[in-house]
Amino acid sequence: MFTGIVQTKGTVISFVGNDKFRTLTLSVASEHLQRLNIGASIAINGVCLTVTKFASDLGERNGHVQFDIIDETLDKTNLGKLQKGEKVNLERSVTFGTELGGHIVSGHIHDSVLVVSVEQNKDNCSIQLQVDPNWMKFILYKGFVSINGCSLTVGEVKPDGFSLHLIPETLQATNLGTVKMGDRLNLEVDQQTYSIVRTVERYLANNK
Repeated sequence: MFTGIVQTKGTVISFVGNDKFRTLTLSVASEHLQRLNIGASIAINGVCLTVTKFASDLGERNGHVQFDIIDETLDKTNLGKLQKGEKVNLERSVTFGTELGGHIVSGHIHDSVLVVSVEQNKDNCSIQLQVDPNWMKFILYKGFVSINGCSLTVGEVKPDGFSLHLIPETLQATNLGTVKMGDRLNLEVDQQTYSIVRTVERYLANNK
């Protein structure tokens, strides 16, 4: 479980394998890899991945962490398109005492969405996303979504998409600051909204 508050950005060192199975290795600031264990869960661009190998020494500026990624994840998220040197958002899983500054995020991506426009000035950035209409019933104005692992508030909503309005801190702290038209971002809808909508749908279907 995660909060959608990105803790740092990692850099892709290598991404090797094929379209069925690949191994991802990231360079990450050593301070973010302390007290880590093999088998731990980390959200990378919002995708919950399992740590298979890591090395970190506080005497060194950067350590590295490794994950195995299967075909389902490669196909349904933007991780399949990662390139060497690319920045990814990283959040370690929630522990007791963690401040829940965002919203509850599972790390299970529902879809990847298309960036159709980016408008940026010195104070904020507006991003328009195109979404499969099947997911729009779970996306509400002023509701929560996770985009590339970032807990964000939904802006204007259309039948086939919605907008985001991002402050400079979000742009600096995450990889959303380098997003451009044509990019695909990982979407996880709010789990509470998803559960309520699906429950109501089942109730109505059973009471026709």
